[in-house]
Amino acid sequence: MRYTTFGRRTGLRVSEYALGTGNFGTGWGAGTERNEAKAIFDRFVEAGGNFIDTADTYQAGQSEQLVGEFIHRGRDDLVLATKFTVGASPERKLQRTGNARKNLRISVEESLTRLNTDYIDVLWVHYPDALTPVEELLRGLDDLVSQGKILYVAFSNFPAWRVSRASLLADVSGWAPVAGIQVEYSLVERTAERELLPMAEALGLGVTLWSPLGGGLLTGKYRQSSEGRLSDWGNLVHTETDAQTTATVDAVIDIAERVGRTPAQVATAWVRERARRLVTPGIPIIGPRRLSQLDDYLAALTLDLDDAQCDRLDEVSQIPLGIPHQANQKALNGLQGGQSSEFDAPVVPVA
Repeated sequence: MRYTTFGRRTGLRVSEYALGTGNFGTGWGAGTERNEAKAIFDRFVEAGGNFIDTADTYQAGQSEQLVGEFIHRGRDDLVLATKFTVGASPERKLQRTGNARKNLRISVEESLTRLNTDYIDVLWVHYPDALTPVEELLRGLDDLVSQGKILYVAFSNFPAWRVSRASLLADVSGWAPVAGIQVEYSLVERTAERELLPMAEALGLGVTLWSPLGGGLLTGKYRQSSEGRLSDWGNLVHTETDAQTTATVDAVIDIAERVGRTPAQVATAWVRERARRLVTPGIPIIGPRRLSQLDDYLAALTLDLDDAQCDRLDEVSQIPLGIPHQANQKALNGLQGGQSSEFDAPVVPVA
């Protein structure tokens, strides 16, 4: 396992994979029992992994409880990240959801108890809400950093404009800076390339990339059965709803057969390659439910796709960047070619 810093705004050293623990526990009716979760955790750490990602809401708090048990002996050697916004209780009480300072304070205190630790390395704000002023959120996070209860502030599933505004306000106000973002990214979900990834590179933010297998779709398993996240959770998955998605899965399976690897390894290797292209490498979050799935992810660390294979996967999964990116690229191409275009400004003669 290789290591990088969590973005360019921190010196926090993290492994090239983060272990996502959304499957740890059975509070959602499906997941991983304690013994297998412990085996997954131990194997990840033995392979050199040090970045553990959980959330208060995962398995109704069970994920944090299990992670707290597992990390206790080697706590200071690990980078522990958790999230707040949704809350651990399925009852969703009025004051226990959202990003208001009250829920922030209570959520962090309860997470610290479940995690059996006195500090959290990275606290993700799990989702934006439509009510809490960003100034209130940032000031509350800064208080927790000052108290030593969290070390770094980061945002998960936020649009780029919200992250960039929060980052600017934190910087000019002297509050704890925004250190990173967490976004979904895979061969069947590349829309982060439009705004989120360029923003993160420009601002020096760390990037973690969740669901590199598209909720299991890129393994090809849903062509034989719906068993898995699709049947157990019914969300956070992709299905073959269009020709491009089908062609992408076909390409992954074909390349896997040619190189003698599994489709999961090919799909993960592609995400790793794309993540390495960032100025500060991005970090895929792997979320195995079984030990065999973790072994598949670890095997992908030794798979380097060649240029032709990467180009094929890039092309088949390519998304339109939309406005203004396509218009800007068209204008740039025209200028580089020495040709005028409909986007050229009129030339005004100087008297």
